Formats: sequence, structure tokens, C-alpha cells
Amino acid sequence: MFDAQVYVSRRNGLQRQFQDGLLLFLGNADAPMNYAANTYHFRQDSSFLYYWGVDDPDLVAILDVDAGRHVIYGDDFTVDDIVWRGPQPTLAERAARAGVIETGPLKDLPRLLSEAIRAGRRIHFLPQYRADNAQLLERLLGIRAEAVNEHASVALCRAVVSQRAIKGTEEIAEIERALEVSRDMHILAMRMARAGMYEREVVGAMEGLVAARGVAMAFPVIFSVHGETLHNHYHGNRMEAGQMTVNDSGAESPLHYASDITRTIPIGGRFEGPQRDLYQAVHRAQKKAIEAVKPGVRFRDVHLLACRSLAEDLKAIGLMKGDLDAAIEQGAHGMFFQCGLGHMLGLDVHDMEGLGEQHVGYDASVLRSTQFGLKSLRMARTLEPGMVMTVEPGIYLIPVLIDRWRAEGKFAEFLDYDAIERFRAFGGIRLEDDVLVTEAGNRVLGQPIPIEMEEVEALARQ
Repeated sequence: MFDAQVYVSRRNGLQRQFQDGLLLFLGNADAPMNYAANTYHFRQDSSFLYYWGVDDPDLVAILDVDAGRHVIYGDDFTVDDIVWRGPQPTLAERAARAGVIETGPLKDLPRLLSEAIRAGRRIHFLPQYRADNAQLLERLLGIRAEAVNEHASVALCRAVVSQRAIKGTEEIAEIERALEVSRDMHILAMRMARAGMYEREVVGAMEGLVAARGVAMAFPVIFSVHGETLHNHYHGNRMEAGQMTVNDSGAESPLHYASDITRTIPIGGRFEGPQRDLYQAVHRAQKKAIEAVKPGVRFRDVHLLACRSLAEDLKAIGLMKGDLDAAIEQGAHGMFFQCGLGHMLGLDVHDMEGLGEQHVGYDASVLRSTQFGLKSLRMARTLEPGMVMTVEPGIYLIPVLIDRWRAEGKFAEFLDYDAIERFRAFGGIRLEDDVLVTEAGNRVLGQPIPIEMEEVEALARQ
């Protein structure tokens, strides 16, 4: 955990954004895989971690704005628990590490909330992404579980986002700790991926490295020769010389801050033919986008800058044609780049996505587009110092999309379908780094991870 004063300061900052009411935070519980005692790896709710710090299941916290009380509700471990788990600190001891001096048993919580409801007090809670917590809120507040998120507090969402979006120095240090592990994961993968191996062999080695460091994966590994599938979690393909493998993976720090890095590896040790030109196109777009990251700039504009860079190179290669300004305005580049340039990074790999992208990545000054591709941009609003963004342009040739758009004659004035047809089996390329917005501009976080085409090739030949 961070120093207790970090959590106290965060809660006090949150409290100052409200005039009255109760702010209710649900921690996560253990989730059984196939019977109660055999559980999935426990992961605490990120907003609970941010304000309350305690990384254990079955906890609920309340910030009483009127009374200025900060309380964690839970139960001490029983003798039976200790038999199986060994000696454990009391709830009061755990809470004290986050600067919380008041605790109570879970059995007291329903009465407290019932009294608040009868008194007409507003109870603010965040959207829930787990069914068990939605069911808990139904028991506590009388709101049907399936309707819980309709009653989530927009004011609390916005208040939490306003704090969590701006990372403190202690948070940046944690992200860079995660990036130390990511760097070793990616270098291992570059050296290990060989023709004749299965993807799962490399994935297993990366996951083993992470486990040996005593941390966890930030998200399920994306490692596939079918890089045109943006979130491809299948690892059963046999890699062959001449293919490329997209490796999108990251680790958590000990305090659960995420890293998120993507590199593309040539199987056989060399990018071949058009792979070279398209790799350089993606790398060029990434460098331009990173250079554009600075305070006061809309991330939507950084995204469109990367799209323009990709389109220029795609036109030079012969896959696009015509007026590129019109092509980008209408979304023709979506044939090759179907997603957004990046997202916030922090305690969640898609930071705070569970609170709603409309609160995290958008505001009154920039609304979500309905255009294919652009509508998938998770973050569009103005950048501020302390934000951490992923910057991850890519080129993806998706056969189903090629066939559908060609049959429709879509964007025929901008797309050379005969040339595109020759790239059906190309796959995909993505390059991603984690970037801090600073007062003066930006800083790519962590130690450099090989990305120049020649250095990636050299590692892939070792």
C-alpha cells in the first residue's frame, strides 16, 4: 500500500466534491470457479483500491459526507479462517494502513443504510460490473439487481474520474514498475517466437515470467499470427516463417497498476516485402501521435493525426487513393484502422472503463462519433498533465470487412480493392507504448522496449 496519507488525501478530495449524502464503495468478493472453496484469482475493485487501499475480499466502505466519517465494514477472520490461511491482521489493523480509524462489522451495514433511506439521504454508488455486487446492492438498497446501474450516481462517477484520471508521482512509479516486467516479457517473446512453435508456448513463457516476479497479468494476453483480430485470445496457431505475430500484453505492479504494450514480431527474423513498408507506416504514425501528446490537445485530434499519417503511407503503397482529407472525414481509412488510437491507463488497463466511457473519455466539448472506427475511440477529450495514455496505431486487413465493403462499393473513390485483395492474408500490425502527459509535453514511460524494425528483427533472429 501507499502511505496512509495518500488515501486520506484522496478521500478528503472526493468528500469536498459533495455537499451531503453517503458515498458507498463495494469491494469485490472471492468468486468460485466450480465450488465455493476453489476461487478465481482475487482482484479488488480499482476504485475501492484507490480510496481505501485494502486488498482483501468482502469489504464495503462508506464516506459519510455530512458527518465526515470514513468507515470500512467487514469481519475479522475466524479461527477456522486462520486454520486454512494462517494468522491474519484484524480489520482495524488493515484499515489503519489506509488512514481509516473507524471500522464496523458487515451486519451493521443494512441498518445504517436503511436509516439513511428513511431519512431521505442520497446514497451515491458507482456502476457495478459484477453480478454478485449488483445483488448485494439489491439487498442493501432495495433496487432490483438488473436495474442497479440505472441508479448509479453520475455525480460520483464524474468525481472519481476527475481524481483517478490525474496520476500522482506514486502512481507513475507503480506503472513504471509494471513496465519493467512488460519489457522483459516482450524481449522474451521476440527471442522465443520461432517457426514451428505454437503461440501458446510463448504465451506460457510470458505468463510464467510474470508469475515469477510475484505479480499478475494486467489482462489476458493477445498473442497471435492473426493480428487482424484486434482482441485475439486464441493461442493455438502454429507459427510459420514469413508470418507476423502481434503481442499485446502487460503486467500489473504489486499495487495493481497496469502496463499495456504491443509489439509485432516477424516469424523467421525478418519482415518481408510489404510487411516492411506497413510496419514503418505504423511506426511513423505512432511517433507522430506521441509527439502530438501534450496538455490542451484533444486526444481525438491526436487520433486523427495518426489516421492521416497512416492514410498517406497507404496511398503511397497503393491501397488508398483520392483526396485523403475527404477519405478521413468520411471514414474510408476504417478499412485498415478500425479502432481508437488509445485509452487511459492506470489501476485498470482501460482505466475506469467500468464507470462509463462517456464520463472518462468524453465530455460536453467532444461527443462520441457514430462513424465506423472513430466510434470505437475510447478517449477523445482534452489531455491534462498527469494523464497516462496508450498510443497504439495499427493496420489490420480483415477479410470479412474487405468482402463486405467491396460488395457494397463502399468508398470506391478512396480504396483500391484490387490492390487490397492481394493483402487478404496479411494479418495485422500494432505498436503501443504508455505515455504520460507532462506540463511541458509528454514522456514515454518505462525503459525503452525494442520497436525499431531492425532491432526487433535482430532479437527475433537470436
